[in-house]
Amino acid sequence: MSANPRARLTKSTRFTISLKTREMLAAYAFLAPFMAFFLVFVVRAVVEAVRMSFYDWHILRPSRPYIGIENYLELVNDDVWWIALQNTIVFTALTVIGTTIVALAAAVAVTRPIRGQNFFRVLLYTPGLLSVGAVGLVWVWLLNTQFGIVNYGLSFVGMRPVNWLGDPGLVIPSLSLTSIWWGFGFPMLIFIAGLQGIPEQLYEAARIDGGGSADLFWYITLPLLRPTILFVTVTGVIAHFQVFGQPFIMTNGGPGRSSYSVIFYLYQIAWTAFRMGYGAAVAVCIAVIMAALTSVQFLVLSRRIEY
Repeated sequence: MSANPRARLTKSTRFTISLKTREMLAAYAFLAPFMAFFLVFVVRAVVEAVRMSFYDWHILRPSRPYIGIENYLELVNDDVWWIALQNTIVFTALTVIGTTIVALAAAVAVTRPIRGQNFFRVLLYTPGLLSVGAVGLVWVWLLNTQFGIVNYGLSFVGMRPVNWLGDPGLVIPSLSLTSIWWGFGFPMLIFIAGLQGIPEQLYEAARIDGGGSADLFWYITLPLLRPTILFVTVTGVIAHFQVFGQPFIMTNGGPGRSSYSVIFYLYQIAWTAFRMGYGAAVAVCIAVIMAALTSVQFLVLSRRIEY
């Protein structure tokens, strides 16, 4: 006599549920160390920063009176904060757009079957391996008004030297150029992976229909890279909005305050003036602004394409 089919089905279902449960438990076990680190060193730090922002917390004073939202009101009326925020937004926009364009162009170039393909990939990625200190010092020398290579090239073609880091109107684009050169290597690798994931059959069909290289890029490559572009731009905004090393090393926030960034301003408040409570309020506002910018990017660029 044959076994009951319903009993066999129930046993199979139980085995499937048990297997899924074991897999889920294994995943949580692997995630547990990271989550513990995240809770202790990130979530706790954020909560502590929010708490500190409501106090007049000064390192050199033992008393730390509760002052409510006074730090936030002071921040709203702080002209230096608004200068730093404007500089940071301009720097981030220039750097993210420039890095995305350069990284995509480089990825398209080194994805084609050319001689020495791997060599060029490594060569283009190499600047990203340098420290921000080394990059800053090299570019200070390159952009130097008297003996920099950039101004030497301009004088060679009959142009006058430019004070790249001393002109308030040029210092942010100069810092952005430095960051693009330093940081386009990793996005290039991301774009290479995205390009390799596009089926070749789509290009072949477009060529049969008479499509040229520009048509293939605009109507196949670019639309299918939208998720990759979203990732590159979101991570770029998060990274470049926190710029500190370039203005600190190359200009020290100058000339005047024309290259102040919000993180540089936070450093000045917390570790030069020792106003930890006000610095915490600045940090909270920076986090809120970054979260808002990231949300807007997801809303604008998050349309997915399936193929």
